[in-house]
Amino acid sequence: MTAARAPRIPDGISDVISDLRERIATMEGVSARKVGCLAFGVPEIDAILPGGGLAHGALHEFAGGGAGTVDGAAAALCAAGIAARTKGPIVWCLTRPDLFFPALAQVGLHPDRVIFVESDKEEDVLANMEEGLSFGGLGAVVGELVRLPMVSSRRLQLAAERTGTMALAVRRWRRQTEANDFGQPTASTTRWRVSVMPSEDLPVPGVGRAQWFLELMRVKAGECAEFLVRACDDKGRIDLSPGSADRSDQTRRSVHSG
Repeated sequence: MTAARAPRIPDGISDVISDLRERIATMEGVSARKVGCLAFGVPEIDAILPGGGLAHGALHEFAGGGAGTVDGAAAALCAAGIAARTKGPIVWCLTRPDLFFPALAQVGLHPDRVIFVESDKEEDVLANMEEGLSFGGLGAVVGELVRLPMVSSRRLQLAAERTGTMALAVRRWRRQTEANDFGQPTASTTRWRVSVMPSEDLPVPGVGRAQWFLELMRVKAGECAEFLVRACDDKGRIDLSPGSADRSDQTRRSVHSG
């Protein structure tokens, strides 16, 4: 019994296939260059993140440490500072037009870079986020959400992976009971919680730089951590506060003792 021979591909079709393969390889090369990480510029934080920063082409979640509006606003500003350090326009999807433009500019995100997309329902926010991520060419797509179902988060993650655009989901609650949804699993690459802390003391009377308690609640292929940081400056960058190391040591001791 003789083995069957593979059918011969005509020369013209073979050339077309070779050309397609070269185009696909080129496209994959472009995607590989686009996909990387956005470093915080804080060695202690970047060291615990796979790749040394927040991955482009991925979904990241941010929420306030409590159900109040103050912590929720801090989470939004933290996401805005990250978006400010990406390249390209920013699409911000929301249902409540309550963002304070001077506050966004204070953390480095100037309104002229932002395209605001307002919707009546959260389902539309999710759809608009996916559309923005699929479009490509954006620095980041931000969406303000109360709930983030697993299926929806997977769609956002896949859309971000296809174009290399960073997706930032800001979980903002309207009532205390909604905060419980943050404990539900999602497909996000990282999950952060931001709490407002007393401002940093100045050597002279005045208003000190705001401080946040930044908690990394979840990270794929990494470990959880927490930091006391100075809030984003006018370039979107955070700094480690002097008391952060002491707080981390206390946390580690409490975990080991437990």
